[in-house]
Formats: sequence, C-alpha cells, structure tokens
Amino acid sequence: MSANPHHIDLPPTRIVEGPVPKHAQLRAILEELCDTRLHPGDLLPGERVLEETYGVSRITVRRAIGDLVAAGRLRRARGKGTFVAPNTLVSRLNLASFSSEMEAQNVSASSKILSSARAPAPPEVQKFFGGGPGTLHTHLRRLRLGDGEPYSIDDAWYNALHVPGLLENDVYKSVYAILDEDYQVPVTEADQMVTAVNADDQTASLLDVALGTALLRIIRLSRSRELPVEWCSSVYRTDRYRLNTRVMRGAG
Repeated sequence: MSANPHHIDLPPTRIVEGPVPKHAQLRAILEELCDTRLHPGDLLPGERVLEETYGVSRITVRRAIGDLVAAGRLRRARGKGTFVAPNTLVSRLNLASFSSEMEAQNVSASSKILSSARAPAPPEVQKFFGGGPGTLHTHLRRLRLGDGEPYSIDDAWYNALHVPGLLENDVYKSVYAILDEDYQVPVTEADQMVTAVNADDQTASLLDVALGTALLRIIRLSRSRELPVEWCSSVYRTDRYRLNTRVMRGAG
C-alpha cells in the first residue's frame, strides 16, 4: 500500500475538449493510475486534487469515479474516501483450491477460522459421506481473504473416515494441499451446484456488504477417486468473484 496516497504523482495526461467526453478521459487516467501506480486498498487522491490537477468540474470527477465504482475498480468508504478495489478472482470451474486460484492471479490468500469442530453432519452431508449416522465428521467454517479483503465464506465438512484428525493440521492454509500431501486423498473430481442467495445479517457483516446483497453460492461435493472426502458450501461476493467457463455444442 502507498505510504502517502494523497501525494502520489498523478499522470500528466491533459484533458481537452473533443469527441471523447471529459469524464471518460478522466476515467481512463484513473484506470491507468490503478493499474500502474496504486495497489488494492490504496486511497485515491481526493476529488479537489483531481479537479485542480486536470482542470475539470466536481461533476466530471464524480462521474468518472462513479463509473469505476460501478465497474468494480474502485470502492467508496463513507467518511474515509475512495479506494482501489481488491482484484476480482476469476474461477474457471476447475478443482484448484481457493489458495492456488489466488496465487495464480497474484493475490495474497489468507483465512480466518470462524468455527472448527468434530460433530454429527447434516443429513445431506451424511448421505454423501456414507457410514454410520452417528459418525463424527470435521466441520470447518472459514472466512477467505484476498489481500486482506473478504472474498467468501466456506462452510465445509470433511469425511473423518478418510481424513481423520484434520484439525490437527494447519487449516489456515490450503486444505486441498493437506488432503493431497498428508492423507494421500487428493481431490480428483467434484459435482458443483451454483445458485444465488442474499446476504443475511451475519454473512453481510463478515463479507462487508449490505444486508440483502446478492451473493454467489457454490455447493461442491468432492471425491478422491471414488472416496467422498469433502462437502462444501461457499458464498462469494459477486464483485470479487467471477465464474468463467467454455461450453461446446453437443453432437446431437
């Protein structure tokens, strides 16, 4: 993060009358600033500084900033200013862990453990895992962060029959790496269901969004070959997570 983002050297680009509206010219300047001189979480120079530097009106500045807020490049914090928004995590629906997806996109991943315990699993989880109804499985709920900003909440269960003693490991890191390296049950396939949900009070507070904000929910049933090892329900901020996939037309 910049030590003094109020006094950064702004790009010397001139804003002139012409076919490109002034707010669009300023928006392009601010995008370049975000790409080359600022980092996620850095404070944008104040509106008055931008007005004086580029000789534009307050309305022009606010429209340019508003466009970038709507595009997810900037975020406003009441009473604090406008900041460079965290990078959007792009998932291609593969079996990579959250940590490895973050690493591949130059975002620093971390976790905050919200709860961890061995407990009887809910019916849908027990059905997937199999075994006796009284079996205690590992329940791990984590807030997932990228560059220190909240991206998602993972509410996961791990099959104690195949992954005993999971909580004795460092689950702040990638659990998928633990399954692979310590238990030799790497996740090799999964069924995923994607839906939309609205943030309740607790979720909104953890993800730092408004109550009722639309979130992406992904339920993943993961196997290591034929062994059911993980059942996970994750909710994601839609401004920080995007799903990309390629589809092919069927032969029929």
